[in-house]
Amino acid sequence: MLTKENVLAKLKEVKYPGFEKDIVTFGFVKDIQIKDENIFVDVEIVSSAKEVGDELKGTIASALEAIGAKRVDVAVKQPKPPVQKSNSQSGKNIAPHVKNFVMVSSGKGGVGKTTTTVNLAIALASQGKKVGLLDADIYGPNVPRMMGVVDTNPEIVGQKVKPIMAYGVEMMSMGSLMEGGQSLIWRGAMVMKAIEQLLRDILWSDLDVLFIDMPPGTGDAQLTLAQSVPVTTGICVTTPQQVALDDTERSLDMFQKLHIPIAGIMENMSGFICPETNKEYDIFGKGTTRPLADKFETIVLGEIPIEPAVREGGDAGKPVVFFHPESETAKRYQVCASKLWDKIEQINAEGGVSNESIQPTTPPGVSACSTAGAKSDDHSCGCGH
Repeated sequence: MLTKENVLAKLKEVKYPGFEKDIVTFGFVKDIQIKDENIFVDVEIVSSAKEVGDELKGTIASALEAIGAKRVDVAVKQPKPPVQKSNSQSGKNIAPHVKNFVMVSSGKGGVGKTTTTVNLAIALASQGKKVGLLDADIYGPNVPRMMGVVDTNPEIVGQKVKPIMAYGVEMMSMGSLMEGGQSLIWRGAMVMKAIEQLLRDILWSDLDVLFIDMPPGTGDAQLTLAQSVPVTTGICVTTPQQVALDDTERSLDMFQKLHIPIAGIMENMSGFICPETNKEYDIFGKGTTRPLADKFETIVLGEIPIEPAVREGGDAGKPVVFFHPESETAKRYQVCASKLWDKIEQINAEGGVSNESIQPTTPPGVSACSTAGAKSDDHSCGCGH
């Protein structure tokens, strides 16, 4: 005779697809009804993938038929699939196999943006995520040196380029595709094309996160990225000084205008840790970014101090998170990476973003051509005017 007890016992043998635990232990079985020799099971799961629901229906039916059920009806409740995200007018995503894109930006140079990006990427990779790092700072590509691959040539596979693996992170940079010390004297349109190619023509694997280290400022590169892939969230890197905060406000305003959710602000060079005493001194100030974070309804993702090991590691290609995980700076990067992942999950749980109205903004009376750096009569910026 079929009872709820023996039905439940049989369901404990049904593993949730991709896991070792069963659906009862997970708490996914919500109701069991038995009428004559017919069984009705209500299941609620966390995956939105149709194939997971279909697999469970078949597995549950087979299991219960084995104990004498003549008919098994399984109702599987699933969350709605995430909304297709886009930061572009056309909804374009030229790298659809990458699950999440994180734009790391700064209002000005010299605030430690690349150091922050490298260490956040390595920290998140050490937490079990599949991570990529794209150096989109075309004019000043420093990621190869900081990742210890400055002399490594990427492998060509057919018509595409295989990313370089370092410290558990897939990496690609214009600095890895050109001779060292060579300058790039390019118009904005060429920079825009280069960023598109770095996204499309690199053999990125199915990444959980692709960090994109942007050039300083708010211009062609940022707009091109937002119009090429759905940027999940943005991070702004600054230092505590007011001159840096003035430019940081412009970067945060850019995120809002591009409809990119802000994960937070990284306050870099926030205090100095003396290597002899381990005492921290606020030589540049500290905590000055909090009012700015409040203004843009975001958080200070982390306050990263100055430690000699950070500078030494950047120059030697030995990132502090990987080579000095016991240091205070490395520990703070790990906390920041965890907060960032929580923000990414929150954005995706809320359906992501659908930003389909991004337009380049120009001051009144100034043409798009002139803002792209082109002469008024050659239209080489590609604006179409």
